[in-house]
Amino acid sequence: MEYLIRLTNRALRDMELIYEFIDAETSDKAFAWFNELAEAIYSLEKLPQRGAVASENKKLRQVFFGKKPNVYRIIYAIDRQHRAINVLHIRHGSRTSLRGKPESRKNRDA
Repeated sequence: MEYLIRLTNRALRDMELIYEFIDAETSDKAFAWFNELAEAIYSLEKLPQRGAVASENKKLRQVFFGKKPNVYRIIYAIDRQHRAINVLHIRHGSRTSLRGKPESRKNRDA
């Protein structure tokens, strides 16, 4: 049985900023790359455990998308009770680790 993919408000904002940053509206190549990013996120519905444990919190997982220098971390939590994947954040791989408790961020973004 597949998991439901849910993007937090923060993850949705991240997607919007990435879309604007790569100028996907005017570039076919950037638009195709953005669609592949979205497909990578939604592919978690079939095998959510494939992501590595995130260094910030043992309850979070991460998968990487892209090729250097454009690698992004997709940070998510698995909600087994509701069979859902909560995508919390999509960050450029060169950015520093998350700070603070991700749970507090999750509540703020809900």
